Amino acid sequence: MIKSMTGFGRGENSDSIHNFNVEVKTVNHRYNDIIIRMPKHLLYLEEKIKKCIKMFISRGRVEVYINLEYLDDSIIEVNVNTPLAMAYKKGLENIISQLGIEDDIKLSHLMTLPEIIKTERKDIDEDIVWNCLSKALEVALKNVVNMRKKEGLELKKDLTVQMEKLEDSINNIETRAPLVVIEYKGKLKERVAELMDEGLELDEDRLNYEVVLFADKSDINEEVVRFKSHIKQFYNSLEQDGPVGRKLDFIIQEMNREVNTIGSKANDLEIINNVVDIKSQLEKIREQVQNIE
Repeated sequence: MIKSMTGFGRGENSDSIHNFNVEVKTVNHRYNDIIIRMPKHLLYLEEKIKKCIKMFISRGRVEVYINLEYLDDSIIEVNVNTPLAMAYKKGLENIISQLGIEDDIKLSHLMTLPEIIKTERKDIDEDIVWNCLSKALEVALKNVVNMRKKEGLELKKDLTVQMEKLEDSINNIETRAPLVVIEYKGKLKERVAELMDEGLELDEDRLNYEVVLFADKSDINEEVVRFKSHIKQFYNSLEQDGPVGRKLDFIIQEMNREVNTIGSKANDLEIINNVVDIKSQLEKIREQVQNIE
């Protein structure tokens, strides 16, 4: 089943100490680009988080937002730098004395000064933190994948419709191609007859030779066969599991190459019109394929 690269998921998990809330958003990207935003003191878990994400998502830009709430205040230590506070107080008293300011130094004044009070978290076993976080992360990723699958199903339906239109156009070209040579021979014969003097006989061998040259130069059978083969490959790829976006994009490029060759060889208005229709459809399909994992 194909998957879109667009998705969103949320997961939450708690233990006796932590409450993790994780949000994951994914959008189009050529590669697997992972951006993680989380509290700085959890940065040591970044590689584990990325490894977990890659188990669920193979392609696309992945933005992860991790929020942590501590449920147990016993793991938070508050340290007061008393010597620094006394130094600040002494400095403020000197300012008051030198400037002749009538004011008292209050605790609220000292609290606005940096480094007096520091909060520190006690070290917690990494396995305990990861066990709680990973469960929230996996829930969020599963929700993302489910959304990407639903989006992928809609993309598959649309791409199937677009492919059917391509088949109609290439079948029109295949049906029309043999008639082009026949019509060319008739028109050439009429034109030569108009230019020749009365009483002169038409050289059928020379005429047939010119027709053969034209048929050889305008032969598009190989391109049509390859184009129809690419359509089958495209359908087969839509049924495959795993990332197929790049493969589909390559098939579209090959289709474009074949139809461009058909357009350059064709010397017929009806075929050219079908070529234009195919190129227009291929552009629409290419835009959709850019969103497939």
